[in-house]
Amino acid sequence: MIGDVTLDTRDRRRAATFHDALPAQIAARQSMAFDRGYAWGPSADRPNLGVLRSDDGRPASVGNGAMVAPSVATRDEVDRQYRKALELGAADEGPAGPRGLGFFAAYFRDLDGEKPNLFLAG
Repeated sequence: MIGDVTLDTRDRRRAATFHDALPAQIAARQSMAFDRGYAWGPSADRPNLGVLRSDDGRPASVGNGAMVAPSVATRDEVDRQYRKALELGAADEGPAGPRGLGFFAAYFRDLDGEKPNLFLAG
């Protein structure tokens, strides 16, 4: 089971503005704030997505191939999240649509180049 997923950021306030707008669409909210960043989820005791400045002091770098993809209930939610991400300045990595293995997904890169997404399984 996943407890949390953390992405690196170069600008925690810019990342917070971006990620505050996306989870709101799927009934998640900013659940924690730290000196280094923030976390979003349904509550602090459930799985969360954290966006933090790196702990080791090195510059943030993109986890190429790393992807965070929470599941949602409808195709409309996948598409809505994708459109909102692009509206907020995300880079398009593939519009909402059916993907192999029986799921429906959209792909984008956030403002730091990380790849958080949503998908519908089944």
